[in-house]
Amino acid sequence: MNPATRIVQTDYDADRYSRREFIKRVIASGAVASASMYVFGGLSGCSATRDARTAVAGGVERLISLNVNGQVRRVDVLPQETLATTLRYKLGLTGTKLSCDRAECGACTVLIDGVTHYSCSTLTHSVRARKVLTIEGLSGPNGELHPVQQAFVEELAPQCGFCTPGQVMAAVALLEANPNPTREEARHALSGNLCRCGAYDNYLNAVMRAARARAVLSANPPGVG
Repeated sequence: MNPATRIVQTDYDADRYSRREFIKRVIASGAVASASMYVFGGLSGCSATRDARTAVAGGVERLISLNVNGQVRRVDVLPQETLATTLRYKLGLTGTKLSCDRAECGACTVLIDGVTHYSCSTLTHSVRARKVLTIEGLSGPNGELHPVQQAFVEELAPQCGFCTPGQVMAAVALLEANPNPTREEARHALSGNLCRCGAYDNYLNAVMRAARARAVLSANPPGVG
């Protein structure tokens, strides 16, 4: 390589190195600025111990009370935290499954004031002063299965079982609102819950079995006769 070429190549390498360093430093400074904003600014409006002098306009309190499965639980919740995240990772209620995380599959279905909701797209702060019911809240005082759960077992409804908690919760909501549904009504009620195994008929059979069991129990309540 002649001297002129070597000089040009050296200048090119130096220029490329300096540009690379410049870009890296810009990225690093941006990351530091973002982190400081998050720590010192973003969370200051949702502090659990703030008062009128330190409150930030539009901020929310982080330490809140939630009524879950009949118990009031105190939990530290971020402003944009979803109910599914709170239930699974803050309260340990892992029966509520996370799958699509965009309100499409129904695996995260819970009941809020008796109505089905996708917990992956429900902000936890929006359910304060409301009653949340998860799959764990269906069992009896001695751990006995809910009639819907029992019917699912007897009909061998689940296959892989991942979508089953959401299917159960949808079925419970249906039977609470309509104790004697037609098969088509049951199909409609469960239509928001996807089953990757394709066990839809098994789930419908289980819902209809649970409806019949409830009808028999209503006609012959325990301790009567």
